Amino acid sequence: MTTETDNDQLKMIIFQLGQEEYAINVTYVQSIERMQNVTRIPGVQSFIIGVMNLRGVITPVIDLRKRFGLEEKHADESTRILMITLEEIEAGLVVDGANDVLDIPVDRIESPPEIIGGVKEDYLEGIVNLDGRFLTLLHLEKVLSE
Repeated sequence: MTTETDNDQLKMIIFQLGQEEYAINVTYVQSIERMQNVTRIPGVQSFIIGVMNLRGVITPVIDLRKRFGLEEKHADESTRILMITLEEIEAGLVVDGANDVLDIPVDRIESPPEIIGGVKEDYLEGIVNLDGRFLTLLHLEKVLSE
């Protein structure tokens, strides 16, 4: 995590995949969009479901369920695409729902266990227990790398 507020808190977007809640630093999230038409691209990794045209910009779309090896789910009214930018990379991340924006105290972030809900440790930056609410912080660089 690189962006901290003055009082050592991180502002995070909280989103849902199945029964689990995950978090990404808001500095990476450009917008949250409803599910849109995605044009399939042959020959790409299976978790890249295609590309979409958002306000004139062609952007690859990654299904986080597929990326993490979770059971597939059809898009519904709560499905969202998190439009993220990380250095030179722009992508859309398909999630089951976008829940909140929370300030997470840096000192409450713990190292992730080996496996959380089937998601490999490589993709995780940490976990946080906020009043009984467990949040998994994603390591976005690893999620976007091959």
